[in-house]
Amino acid sequence: MAEKKIAKKGKDAEKQKPAIAKAGKKTAGEKAEKKIENEAAQKEKAPEKRSFSDIEKELKNFEIIKFALISEKAVNMIERENKLTFIVNQSADKPSIKRAIEEMHKVKVDSVKVIRDRKGRKKAIVKIGKGFKASDVATRLGVI
Repeated sequence: MAEKKIAKKGKDAEKQKPAIAKAGKKTAGEKAEKKIENEAAQKEKAPEKRSFSDIEKELKNFEIIKFALISEKAVNMIERENKLTFIVNQSADKPSIKRAIEEMHKVKVDSVKVIRDRKGRKKAIVKIGKGFKASDVATRLGVI
């Protein structure tokens, strides 16, 4: 009896081998699809090549804009008036602030107001265009 069981196991194993081999094989169409998926994944993972001048522009923007201001009044302006508040460099002017915000956050800026606060900082209140939400930008910045 023991011999019969061994023989059955051997036959079952032989039956399973072709099934496993078939599962491992891929058709030409599946191979082509897999190749296309791999190329798409590599394109998504690979960062875009930027020129040196693009990087310089980004660094200049970070020199102009120091950080986003988080205060109760600033958060209220985000929610009610679609405005963001930033602390900017002392030498920054309105056009440079507007350009920097538009390039950094990919939004349209309607107006910029500049205020000097009691701490001696230069504060820029930036009104975002109607097609964009200040709350979305604030969320990306981590303000809200």
